[in-house]
Amino acid sequence: MHVLDRLERTVRRSLQLRDSAPAHATEIRPHRAPAPGRRWLLLALPLGLFALAGCKPVGPNYKRPGFHAPAAYKETGASSVVPPPNPQGGGWKPANPSDGMIRGKWWEIYNDPQLNKLEEGVSTDNVQLKQALDNYLAAREQVVAARAYFYPTLSANASISRSRGSYNQPGGLPAKNLQNNVYLLEGQASWEPDFFGRIRRLVEENQANAQVNGALMANLDLTLHAELATDYFQLRGLDSEAKLLRDTVADEQRQLELTQRLLTGGVDTAVDVAQAQTQLENTQAQLVEVGVARAQFEHAIGTLDNLNLSTFSMPFSPLDLPLPHVPLGVPSQLLERRPDIAAAERAVAAANAQIGITIAAFYPTIPIVATGGFESTHPGTWIQGPSSLWSLGAQAAELLFDAGQRRAITNIARLNYDSLVNGYRNTVFQAFDDVENQLSTLRILEQEGTVQQQAVASAQNSYNLSNQRFRGGVTTYLEVLTAEQTLLQDQSTAISLETRQFAASVGLVRSLGGGWDITQMPH
Repeated sequence: MHVLDRLERTVRRSLQLRDSAPAHATEIRPHRAPAPGRRWLLLALPLGLFALAGCKPVGPNYKRPGFHAPAAYKETGASSVVPPPNPQGGGWKPANPSDGMIRGKWWEIYNDPQLNKLEEGVSTDNVQLKQALDNYLAAREQVVAARAYFYPTLSANASISRSRGSYNQPGGLPAKNLQNNVYLLEGQASWEPDFFGRIRRLVEENQANAQVNGALMANLDLTLHAELATDYFQLRGLDSEAKLLRDTVADEQRQLELTQRLLTGGVDTAVDVAQAQTQLENTQAQLVEVGVARAQFEHAIGTLDNLNLSTFSMPFSPLDLPLPHVPLGVPSQLLERRPDIAAAERAVAAANAQIGITIAAFYPTIPIVATGGFESTHPGTWIQGPSSLWSLGAQAAELLFDAGQRRAITNIARLNYDSLVNGYRNTVFQAFDDVENQLSTLRILEQEGTVQQQAVASAQNSYNLSNQRFRGGVTTYLEVLTAEQTLLQDQSTAISLETRQFAASVGLVRSLGGGWDITQMPH
């Protein structure tokens, strides 16, 4: 039965009961209880409205957009990645957020106390996170504000006034009592029952928006922690390169002194001395350049921790950590572990609720207003039964013509929902792409690092042989210089590859959600 028909039948039945009551029962007499018909009316109308308020809300009920995750990741070749075990009988078991995944403070897998300390600073002091927390708390208060519409609003007022009537008032002789006092104590209650679910959909929308803000805050938290870890390993990689360059400068200083002694002894030429001097200065310039880049990463780390950059400094610490193993988990877990995916899905839920809100605008609004209190001209009889007053009423208002505005707004809500559904699916696609990219990067960098270490060993052997030949007078310093440049370049490349492996490891942890899961989303 349509809700408006039910409302009409309830009111008609109440009126029939009132009309069928004895005539004397409808007379207004002081100190007399309301007539039976009127009591039925007063009871039936609110009860009918309460019953109608429990009807199913208009608009579509939310269903999470479907997405079928692949059975396995394509890229799992790096030794630092721990794939999930293949269950017996083939095929992957259903996703379980607690199985085979990093939990909690993911950065602790690197076993670096300095990194742990810096990461804790992000959680407590980063101003971007504080801003995101404020946004989330504001969104949560919106839920409280929306739920308040379920309940009536109550107001009260009291007034005392004295007035004087006109001697020349129209209608004949002046009143006998031109001056009088009015004592008024009145309260009012107003309530709009949620007949068509507008308020329920509004609460749904605000709850989903609060969850969006919570997931966005978690995503920002993950991003900032990952950014700090990446900057930290980049800085330590630069420290490794600085150590290499310092060792190289010391070695080239010795080579320069050797060529100068050989020149003095008439064995070497001034050209070899000039070449040794040039190589030393070039390496010193590279060492200065490393210092410039290191300072930038140091500033970035201090900014993430909201530290005083004028006093903050990172101790010299070459990158000598073992690359940790990262548990990969099954692909279906990615939908539960990525906060950006959760935020996109909750935005779809909010858009679905908005459709119901716009559809509810096609239905009438039916507010109920009740007023009661005491009014008297004398304080002694103010708060007494004969001084009481009350009223109760309901009104239905329906917009009959709006030139298609409501329909257009509803279409906008539906189109916005479709757009966010596609945005959610795109976020999922991008998430899988992100994971595959990090996995392939780790695999390729591991292969490249193995080859590069072989190149470093070969370059070191070539440099040692050239040095021996030069000291024996068999060859010129140019051969030593060439071998040294090759060795330095290969060693620098090996350090860069190791640094990139750590950065890719952090990237993989971030792309897998960093230990977050949807159970941490506010409800």
